[in-house]
Parts: sequence; structure tokens; C-alpha cells
Amino acid sequence: MVTIPLSQTQPPTVPMGGSGAPPVLDVRGLTKRFPVGGMFNSKQVHALEDVSFTVDRGETMALVGESGSGKSTAARVIARLIAPSAGEIRLDGVDVLKSERQPSLAYRRRVQMIFQDPFGSLNPVHTIGHHLARPLEIHKKARGRREVRERVAELLTTVGLTPPDEVAAKYPHQLSGGQRQRVAIARALAVDPDVLLADEPISMLDVSIRMGVLNLMDRLKEERGIASLYITHDIASARYIGDRTTVMYAGRMVEGAPSTTLLDEPAHPYTRLLVSAVPNPRAGLAKRAIQVRGEVPSLLDPPPGCPFAPRCPHAMPICREMMPGIEMVGPRHWVRCHLYGPGGTTIGSPAGPATAGLATAGPAA
Repeated sequence: MVTIPLSQTQPPTVPMGGSGAPPVLDVRGLTKRFPVGGMFNSKQVHALEDVSFTVDRGETMALVGESGSGKSTAARVIARLIAPSAGEIRLDGVDVLKSERQPSLAYRRRVQMIFQDPFGSLNPVHTIGHHLARPLEIHKKARGRREVRERVAELLTTVGLTPPDEVAAKYPHQLSGGQRQRVAIARALAVDPDVLLADEPISMLDVSIRMGVLNLMDRLKEERGIASLYITHDIASARYIGDRTTVMYAGRMVEGAPSTTLLDEPAHPYTRLLVSAVPNPRAGLAKRAIQVRGEVPSLLDPPPGCPFAPRCPHAMPICREMMPGIEMVGPRHWVRCHLYGPGGTTIGSPAGPATAGLATAGPAA
């Protein structure tokens, strides 16, 4: 086990391509704090604290966490819908926050976002064809009505919406939720982005059509070499689509690894909690979801140490006093936890000592 000093704040990341070129997306120390209570109140919501990661071309990184973990805030900051309080956002090695005070049209083209609500992101008074034609016209990806129509038809066919001419003439309310989300994906692809930010893209869809959307996103990543950030509360879907997965809790990153490794060998107690809630048909009644007592700490007044310490059954005195550093627990597998540092007692396998002392629920549903 390798210990990285506490002063080290950036989790180790390894580009997938191996070409030596900088990653497409490189986020360093990203922080976002929202002021509350008006101009005379100095309190702030610590929504995002010191978040760092890279995403290479043709790679999908999954960002996993519960509501309030900061994962959607991270996406909105990267999309530059809101300004960060601190940190860097680099595209192909260029710090865009320093080079551009306001996001340029070129940045908007290179970084596209798919929102959670497939209906709210589409204007109900415009046809599907109009939704796809506008970005083509704004970013000059097609010229003239004929070329625009051809590109719209091509985009609809790419995302599996056929016959394209009929779909283009429809309005959002005439499509299902899954079809609307495919339109949102087509609109993002219209401008040939380098980075795709997918914020809970399947959470509002019927279970029966979620896999189709995930398969579409995975296929497009392979075909177009897009660097994708997949944001979700569902760690099982992260395993399916993510090359790597990073877990967030209370605005901070707590663990990261290749997706299969993270689900098979979770290290952080919070990650183990998430993994235990994933249904496993093979385990049957023997599969019992870990439960912990307590609540997520206030983001207005976060504790000085590990944010999970108040709920962690393995917490030591140092956990409540000092933020843990980064510990390497395997190849490309890091965890921010004192249990794996000097003086810590490494917890066992997910089915062993890690569950000791935890209350258990019935079979995972």
C-alpha cells in the first residue's frame, strides 16, 4: 500500500490513451461555495470541495453519489453554467477559466450537457427538427436548408429515431421519455463535442428503456471518441457504462478506481454502503444491505475531518479531526480514508469485517 502525503489533494489519474498527450478534460481542485442569507451573512454552502479528475478521449468516467453529494454541481461548473469558487478546468491542457472570462461559443461547442429531465430540456412549442437545426446553424455545422435537413435526419438515425422525417415533424409531447432523451443526445452530438456531460440521463426513464439509452451512449463514445462524464446515483449503471468510477460524499471525492474494481473491491466505508444496496440475484436472501445511522453533515458547517466520520462505524479519533489524505490500495485504485493510512486498521472484504458492527436490513430490493 502506498501512502500519498496529506498535502496531496489531487487523486492520481491515468489517461487511457497512453499517447502522452494531455487528457481532453482535466479538472483540478474544483471548488464551489454558495453564499446564503444575503450580503450581510458570511455563511456558505460547501457544495464542492477540491474535486480533481481527468477524462481521456474515448473514455467514460462515472461520478457517483447520493443527492447533495456535489456531482451535479460539478457538471454545471464544468459546463460553465455556474462559476467555480476556485480550481481549474483544462481542455486539451488549456486552462479555460484563465483564457476566457466568459464561456466562448467554441467552449459551448466543445462541452455539451445532457440534462436529467428529457422534457424540461426541450421547448414544447418547437418541433424536434427545430431543436436539432438550431445548434447546427449557430455553430455553422450545416449551411442552407437542404444540408440542415440532411444533418437532422442523420442525427435522428444515429440515435435510433426513425423514420427521421416523421420524427423531425413531431413536438416533444408526442414522444416518449426515452425518445425525448435520445433527442437530447442527438442535439448534443450535433456540434461534434469533445466532452459530453450526462447528468442522471436515465433516472427519469422507465426501467425498461434505460438500457437502450446506456447502450446508445456507450456506442457513440466508441464511435466518436468522446470524453464522457456520466453522473448518477446508481452505482450499478456506473459499472456498466463507466471505464472508471469516482464516488462523492458531501461535496468531496472519497474513492476512485476502474469501475469493475470499485464494485468488486470497494475500500471506503461509504462505497461499501452503496455497493451493498445493489441487488444481486445470485446472493438471494443472503444479500443484506448495509445500513448506517446518522445523517449527512451540514454543508453549511462541515466537520473538520472526514465528512463520513459521524456515520462511519470504523471511525477513529483522527477521522473527526483531520481530513484524510489519498491512499493507493491497488493499481489505479485510491481511497481517501484514515483506515488505510499510517496507524489505520484496514477493513476486510465487503462480506467480512467491513460489515461488522453495522445494522443490516432485509434482502436488497
